[in-house]
Amino acid sequence: DHAGEYGATKIYAGQLAVFGKKSKIGKTIKHMADQEQEHIETFDRLIVEQRVRPTIMMPIWNLAGYALGVTTALMGKKAAMACTVAVEDVIGKHYEKQAKKLKNNDPPLKKILLKFKKDELEHHDIGLDNDAEQIIGYTIFSKLIKTGCKLAIEISKKI
Repeated sequence: DHAGEYGATKIYAGQLAVFGKKSKIGKTIKHMADQEQEHIETFDRLIVEQRVRPTIMMPIWNLAGYALGVTTALMGKKAAMACTVAVEDVIGKHYEKQAKKLKNNDPPLKKILLKFKKDELEHHDIGLDNDAEQIIGYTIFSKLIKTGCKLAIEISKKI
């Protein structure tokens, strides 16, 4: 979760570097980026409290996330929003799966996961409302990004 939220902050940072914070789409992205910042700060705190070692892949996720953000933004608003929809779909489902797995074993953590899932699905819907599905090749584009996200999750779990 920590690595995923870190990656999300970098994707939005890359998109904001292209669109700026004052453009209409930039303001929308900034709203989502601010929520992602809250998420990463929460996981930064939990990593220390729970004495969990973060993945060694963080430098790679830094570069990959920022590059994905810049690249999709350079492709235009629709591509940036398609990226958001794909990423947030994977992350929302990831949080849901974790919350179910927790059952009632850690109610405070489960509450965090469900709140963050809600935020991620809000971002997903914002992307849809901003014409994400109108990009040419949306299905393939979305599948590629989702596959990359799922792969990043699995790698981060292992190393």
